[in-house]
Amino acid sequence: MKFDTALIPGKLVKRYKRFLADVELTDGTVVTAHTTNTGSMLGLVETGSPVWLSESDNPKRKLKYTWEIGAAGKTAVGVNTAVPNKLVFAEISAGNIPLLTGYTTIKREVKYGQNSRIDVFLQAEDKIDCYVEIKSVTLSRASGVAEFPDAVSARGTKHLQELGDMVEEGHRAVMFYLTQRGDCTVFVPAKDIDPVYAEALKIAMTRGVEVIAYSCDVTPVGIHLDKPLELGI
Repeated sequence: MKFDTALIPGKLVKRYKRFLADVELTDGTVVTAHTTNTGSMLGLVETGSPVWLSESDNPKRKLKYTWEIGAAGKTAVGVNTAVPNKLVFAEISAGNIPLLTGYTTIKREVKYGQNSRIDVFLQAEDKIDCYVEIKSVTLSRASGVAEFPDAVSARGTKHLQELGDMVEEGHRAVMFYLTQRGDCTVFVPAKDIDPVYAEALKIAMTRGVEVIAYSCDVTPVGIHLDKPLELGI
Protein backbone atom coordinates (compact mmCIF):
# COMPACT_ATOMS: atom_id res chain seq x y z
CA MET A 1 0.00 0.00 0.00
CA LYS A 2 1.58 3.24 -1.15
CA PHE A 3 1.06 6.51 0.67
CA ASP A 4 -1.12 8.97 -1.22
CA THR A 5 1.47 11.72 -0.92
CA ALA A 6 5.16 11.89 -0.09
CA LEU A 7 5.75 11.67 3.66
CA ILE A 8 7.42 14.51 5.51
CA PRO A 9 10.44 13.61 7.69
CA GLY A 10 11.06 15.05 11.10
CA LYS A 11 12.12 14.30 14.67
CA LEU A 12 9.78 13.55 17.55
CA VAL A 13 9.62 16.23 20.23
CA LYS A 14 7.00 14.52 22.38
CA ARG A 15 3.81 12.50 22.29
CA TYR A 16 1.06 13.62 24.66
CA LYS A 17 -2.66 13.37 25.39
CA ARG A 18 -2.49 10.03 23.55
CA PHE A 19 -3.61 11.45 20.20
CA LEU A 20 -1.09 14.28 19.76
CA ALA A 21 2.59 14.47 18.88
CA ASP A 22 4.85 17.48 18.41
CA VAL A 23 7.35 16.99 15.60
CA GLU A 24 10.27 19.14 14.50
CA LEU A 25 10.54 19.25 10.72
CA THR A 26 13.84 19.47 8.88
CA ASP A 27 13.53 23.27 8.56
CA GLY A 28 13.20 23.63 12.34
CA THR A 29 9.44 24.21 12.34
CA VAL A 30 7.54 22.38 15.08
CA VAL A 31 4.11 21.03 14.08
CA THR A 32 1.46 19.05 15.93
CA ALA A 33 0.44 15.77 14.32
CA HIS A 34 -2.55 13.52 14.94
CA THR A 35 -1.66 10.11 16.37
CA THR A 36 -4.19 7.37 15.62
CA ASN A 37 -2.46 4.82 17.84
CA THR A 38 -4.22 4.39 21.21
CA GLY A 39 -1.56 2.10 22.66
CA SER A 40 1.53 3.09 24.63
CA MET A 41 3.74 2.95 21.50
CA LEU A 42 6.42 1.54 23.74
CA GLY A 43 9.85 1.87 22.14
CA LEU A 44 8.71 4.48 19.63
CA VAL A 45 8.29 7.68 21.62
CA GLU A 46 11.87 8.64 22.45
CA THR A 47 12.53 12.34 21.97
CA GLY A 48 14.60 12.95 18.86
CA SER A 49 13.69 9.70 17.13
CA PRO A 50 12.93 9.91 13.38
CA VAL A 51 9.29 10.15 12.31
CA TRP A 52 7.44 10.60 9.03
CA LEU A 53 4.19 12.49 8.66
CA SER A 54 1.50 12.62 6.01
CA GLU A 55 -0.11 15.94 5.18
CA SER A 56 -3.78 16.42 4.37
CA ASP A 57 -5.29 19.24 2.34
CA ASN A 58 -8.74 18.73 3.90
CA PRO A 59 -9.72 22.17 5.31
CA LYS A 60 -12.14 20.55 7.79
CA ARG A 61 -9.36 18.76 9.67
CA LYS A 62 -8.16 20.32 12.92
CA LEU A 63 -4.68 18.91 12.36
CA LYS A 64 -3.37 18.53 8.82
CA TYR A 65 -0.52 16.19 9.78
CA THR A 66 -0.78 12.49 10.75
CA TRP A 67 2.04 10.44 12.26
CA GLU A 68 2.54 7.51 9.88
CA ILE A 69 5.97 5.99 10.65
CA GLY A 70 8.21 5.96 13.70
CA ALA A 71 11.55 4.32 14.36
CA ALA A 72 12.83 1.73 16.79
CA GLY A 73 16.57 2.14 16.41
CA LYS A 74 17.19 1.67 12.69
CA THR A 75 13.87 -0.10 12.08
CA ALA A 76 11.01 1.83 10.47
CA VAL A 77 7.69 1.06 12.17
CA GLY A 78 4.22 1.91 10.89
CA VAL A 79 2.21 3.51 13.69
CA ASN A 80 -1.03 4.47 11.96
CA THR A 81 -3.62 1.95 13.20
CA ALA A 82 -5.87 2.66 10.21
CA VAL A 83 -3.33 1.08 7.85
CA PRO A 84 -3.65 -2.63 8.84
CA ASN A 85 -7.36 -2.90 8.04
CA LYS A 86 -6.91 -1.32 4.61
CA LEU A 87 -3.79 -3.33 3.83
CA VAL A 88 -5.12 -6.73 4.94
CA PHE A 89 -8.43 -6.14 3.16
CA ALA A 90 -6.56 -5.34 -0.06
CA GLU A 91 -4.28 -8.37 0.27
CA ILE A 92 -7.19 -10.73 0.94
CA SER A 93 -9.05 -9.26 -2.03
CA ALA A 94 -5.99 -9.83 -4.22
CA GLY A 95 -5.68 -13.44 -3.06
CA ASN A 96 -2.27 -12.88 -1.48
CA ILE A 97 -2.99 -14.52 1.87
CA PRO A 98 -3.17 -18.29 1.26
CA LEU A 99 -5.19 -19.10 4.37
CA LEU A 100 -7.89 -16.62 3.39
CA THR A 101 -8.50 -17.35 -0.30
CA GLY A 102 -11.52 -18.71 -2.13
CA TYR A 103 -14.12 -16.26 -0.84
CA THR A 104 -16.39 -14.44 -3.28
CA THR A 105 -17.77 -11.83 -0.88
CA ILE A 106 -15.35 -9.64 1.08
CA LYS A 107 -16.75 -6.87 3.27
CA ARG A 108 -15.38 -4.47 5.88
CA GLU A 109 -16.89 -3.33 9.17
CA VAL A 110 -19.78 -5.79 9.41
CA LYS A 111 -21.79 -5.81 12.64
CA TYR A 112 -21.46 -8.91 14.81
CA GLY A 113 -21.17 -9.99 18.46
CA GLN A 114 -22.08 -7.57 21.21
CA ASN A 115 -22.27 -4.16 19.54
CA SER A 116 -19.03 -4.84 17.65
CA ARG A 117 -17.94 -4.67 14.02
CA ILE A 118 -15.68 -7.28 12.48
CA ASP A 119 -12.82 -5.86 10.44
CA VAL A 120 -13.25 -8.22 7.49
CA PHE A 121 -16.15 -10.58 6.75
CA LEU A 122 -15.72 -13.33 4.14
CA GLN A 123 -18.37 -15.45 2.44
CA ALA A 124 -18.61 -18.08 -0.30
CA GLU A 125 -21.30 -20.59 -1.25
CA ASP A 126 -19.02 -23.56 -0.59
CA LYS A 127 -17.47 -22.22 2.65
CA ILE A 128 -18.64 -21.31 6.11
CA ASP A 129 -18.68 -17.60 6.91
CA CYS A 130 -15.34 -16.25 8.11
CA TYR A 131 -14.81 -13.40 10.59
CA VAL A 132 -11.38 -11.73 10.58
CA GLU A 133 -10.29 -9.38 13.36
CA ILE A 134 -7.12 -7.36 12.64
CA LYS A 135 -4.70 -5.89 15.16
CA SER A 136 -1.82 -3.51 14.50
CA VAL A 137 1.44 -4.69 16.10
CA THR A 138 4.36 -2.30 16.65
CA LEU A 139 6.11 -3.63 19.76
CA SER A 140 9.33 -5.65 19.71
CA ARG A 141 11.45 -5.82 22.87
CA ALA A 142 13.52 -8.89 21.96
CA SER A 143 15.33 -9.37 18.67
CA GLY A 144 13.01 -10.81 16.05
CA VAL A 145 10.00 -11.04 18.37
CA ALA A 146 6.78 -9.11 17.73
CA GLU A 147 4.45 -8.59 20.70
CA PHE A 148 0.86 -7.52 21.27
CA PRO A 149 -0.57 -5.62 23.05
CA ASP A 150 1.70 -2.76 24.14
CA ALA A 151 -0.86 -1.65 26.77
CA VAL A 152 -3.76 -3.29 28.59
CA SER A 153 -6.49 -3.96 26.00
CA ALA A 154 -9.90 -4.79 27.46
CA ARG A 155 -11.40 -4.16 24.02
CA GLY A 156 -8.98 -6.64 22.47
CA THR A 157 -9.95 -9.27 25.05
CA LYS A 158 -13.62 -8.69 24.21
CA HIS A 159 -12.89 -9.26 20.53
CA LEU A 160 -11.20 -12.59 21.28
CA GLN A 161 -14.22 -13.73 23.25
CA GLU A 162 -16.55 -12.73 20.42
CA LEU A 163 -14.44 -14.56 17.85
CA GLY A 164 -14.71 -17.69 19.98
CA ASP A 165 -18.48 -17.23 20.07
CA MET A 166 -18.54 -17.12 16.27
CA VAL A 167 -16.71 -20.45 16.07
CA GLU A 168 -19.17 -22.04 18.48
CA GLU A 169 -22.01 -20.77 16.30
CA GLY A 170 -20.55 -22.73 13.41
CA HIS A 171 -18.49 -20.04 11.68
CA ARG A 172 -14.78 -19.59 11.04
CA ALA A 173 -12.93 -16.91 13.04
CA VAL A 174 -9.42 -15.55 12.52
CA MET A 175 -7.27 -13.26 14.65
CA PHE A 176 -4.87 -11.49 12.29
CA TYR A 177 -1.84 -9.69 13.76
CA LEU A 178 -0.23 -7.32 11.27
CA THR A 179 3.24 -6.37 12.47
CA GLN A 180 4.07 -3.00 10.93
CA ARG A 181 7.82 -3.61 10.91
CA GLY A 182 10.15 -5.90 9.03
CA ASP A 183 12.60 -7.09 11.69
CA CYS A 184 10.49 -9.83 13.31
CA THR A 185 10.14 -13.56 12.63
CA VAL A 186 7.99 -14.64 15.61
CA PHE A 187 4.78 -13.33 17.16
CA VAL A 188 3.94 -13.71 20.87
CA PRO A 189 1.39 -12.15 23.22
CA ALA A 190 2.90 -9.62 25.66
CA LYS A 191 2.02 -11.58 28.80
CA ASP A 192 3.68 -9.18 31.22
CA ILE A 193 1.85 -6.16 29.81
CA ASP A 194 -1.63 -7.71 29.65
CA PRO A 195 -1.82 -11.22 31.16
CA VAL A 196 -5.62 -11.20 30.81
CA TYR A 197 -5.34 -10.70 27.06
CA ALA A 198 -2.66 -13.38 26.76
CA GLU A 199 -4.87 -15.87 28.57
CA ALA A 200 -7.88 -14.85 26.47
CA LEU A 201 -5.86 -15.57 23.32
CA LYS A 202 -5.02 -19.07 24.55
CA ILE A 203 -8.66 -19.71 25.39
CA ALA A 204 -9.80 -18.38 22.01
CA MET A 205 -7.44 -20.76 20.24
CA THR A 206 -8.76 -23.74 22.22
CA ARG A 207 -12.25 -22.68 21.11
CA GLY A 208 -11.11 -22.88 17.50
CA VAL A 209 -10.08 -19.32 16.68
CA GLU A 210 -7.24 -19.33 14.14
CA VAL A 211 -4.25 -17.01 14.46
CA ILE A 212 -2.35 -15.49 11.54
CA ALA A 213 0.58 -13.09 11.90
CA TYR A 214 2.53 -11.26 9.19
CA SER A 215 5.36 -8.74 9.09
CA CYS A 216 5.54 -5.73 6.78
CA ASP A 217 8.08 -3.96 4.65
CA VAL A 218 7.89 -0.35 5.88
CA THR A 219 9.38 2.62 4.03
CA PRO A 220 8.37 6.28 3.60
CA VAL A 221 7.04 5.27 0.17
CA GLY A 222 4.60 2.67 1.44
CA ILE A 223 3.81 -0.26 3.73
CA HIS A 224 3.54 -3.69 2.13
CA LEU A 225 2.78 -7.20 3.36
CA ASP A 226 6.01 -9.15 3.79
CA LYS A 227 6.04 -12.65 5.27
CA PRO A 228 4.11 -14.83 7.75
CA LEU A 229 5.49 -15.00 11.28
CA GLU A 230 5.89 -18.07 13.44
CA LEU A 231 3.57 -18.23 16.43
CA GLY A 232 5.12 -18.48 19.89
CA ILE A 233 1.86 -18.91 21.77
